[in-house]
Amino acid sequence: MFSNELWIIYALVFGAALLGFQALYVLVIRSRTERKIINRRLTLTNELSDQAAVLETLRLERGLGAFGDVAGLQWLDQLVMQSGLKFSVTRLLVWIGGLFFVFYLPLALWLKLGPLAILIAMVAAPLVGYLLLRRARAQRIARFSEQLPEALDIIVRGLRAGHPFRVALGLASREMPDPIGTEFGILLDEISFGLDQQVAVDHLYGRVGQEDLSFVSIAINIQSQTGGNLAEILLSLSRMLRNRSKLRLKVRALTSEGRLSGVLLSALPFALFVIVYMISPAYFSEIRGSPLLVPGVIIGFALLAVGNFTIYRMVNFKV
Repeated sequence: MFSNELWIIYALVFGAALLGFQALYVLVIRSRTERKIINRRLTLTNELSDQAAVLETLRLERGLGAFGDVAGLQWLDQLVMQSGLKFSVTRLLVWIGGLFFVFYLPLALWLKLGPLAILIAMVAAPLVGYLLLRRARAQRIARFSEQLPEALDIIVRGLRAGHPFRVALGLASREMPDPIGTEFGILLDEISFGLDQQVAVDHLYGRVGQEDLSFVSIAINIQSQTGGNLAEILLSLSRMLRNRSKLRLKVRALTSEGRLSGVLLSALPFALFVIVYMISPAYFSEIRGSPLLVPGVIIGFALLAVGNFTIYRMVNFKV
C-alpha cells in the first residue's frame, strides 16, 4: 500500500539518526559538559591566583553586564542572572533574531501572510525567548532546591565541629556542585572581602531567586543580631525544607497525568497537520487563499493558549 511512499523510510531513517545523535550527546558531550561545570568557582580558582579576580569574573558572567543598569532592563538582567546562562546583549539579540526567522519563514513562505508574518514573528520571538529563560531559571532553582538541605547539613556539621560560620560556609562551597557550590562561594567571597553578612545573604537571594532562601536569610540575619545556636536553627530549617520537598514531589506525582494530558493535547494538532501533509501534500492547498485562514489560525492558537494556561493552573500550585 505504501510501496511508493518513500517518506516513511525517510522518517524512520531520520528518527533513528535523531535517537542515535541524542544517545551520543548524552553519553559523550553532556557528561563532559557536566564534569566541566561541577563547580565553576573552583575551576576559576585553579586558573586565577587572585580570589578577587575570581569573584569579579563570576560577577561579569552573570546577567547582562553594564546593560543591566539601564532603566527598564533590570528585570531582564535579573532573569538572565537567575537562569545561570552566560548571555551578553549581542548573544541575546542573535538568539532573538534566530527565533524571529524561525517564525517568519513558515508564516511568510507557506501561509503567505505577508506583512502580518513580520508582526507575528516580532511578537512571538521575544515571547518564546522569555519563556525559554523562565524555563532555564525554573530548572536552575529546582536544582538549587534539591541541594539546599544537604548544603545546610554540611554547614551544621562544620558549626558543630567548632568552625565559625565563614569556614563552615567554605566547606559547603567546596563540597557541593553547581549551582549551590558557586553561589555559596560567591557569598563567602563577599563576606571575606568586607561586605556586611546580611547584605551578602540578601545578594544570594537576589542571584538565585529561590523562595526557601528567604528562610535561610532571615535565620542567619536574626542570629547575627540576637545570637543563639545557629547550628540548631539551620538543622531545623534543613528538616523543614526536606519535608516541603517531599510534599512538592508528591503533588507533582499526583498531577503528572494532567501535565501529560496538556502536552499531548498541545502537540496533537501539529502532529496531525504534519502527518496529513506528508500523506497528502495537496490536502491543505485549497485553503491557502481562503480569507478565513488567518482568523482561524489566530483563534486556534488563542484557544490553545487558553487551554494550556487552564491546565497549568490546575496542576501547578504552591505547596
